[in-house]
Amino acid sequence: MDILLDTHTVLWFFEADERLSETAIETICDVENNKYVSIATLWEVAIKYSIGKLKIDGGFESFIDNIHENGFILLEVTPGHITEVANLPFIHRDPFDRMLIAQAMIENIPIMTSDSEILKYGIRSIYSRLS
Repeated sequence: MDILLDTHTVLWFFEADERLSETAIETICDVENNKYVSIATLWEVAIKYSIGKLKIDGGFESFIDNIHENGFILLEVTPGHITEVANLPFIHRDPFDRMLIAQAMIENIPIMTSDSEILKYGIRSIYSRLS
């Protein structure tokens, strides 16, 4: 199965955050699944790290290293993804999440998220948070 990981899902996984559900952890750890991380996620994390809103042990470079070490696949942003963002209804205001929504739609893959605003777009999803 192919899965696009929302930014918080990636961060929670790397931090072994207790908010991440067991199902989400099992899905991420399953070597049969292709786990995608958007370039938009890297951009979002870089911005939050650089302004001090996000702390990362080992710095931003360690975040990139963790992506590679966990076998996550980087999903580039394409003109088709950007066009889809332009056509999305304005339900979600976060530009990074809007890109992830567009990528999930264009690539036809579910997104692993706990963001209820993302779920309003009717895309396939895997809920990542403990209930």
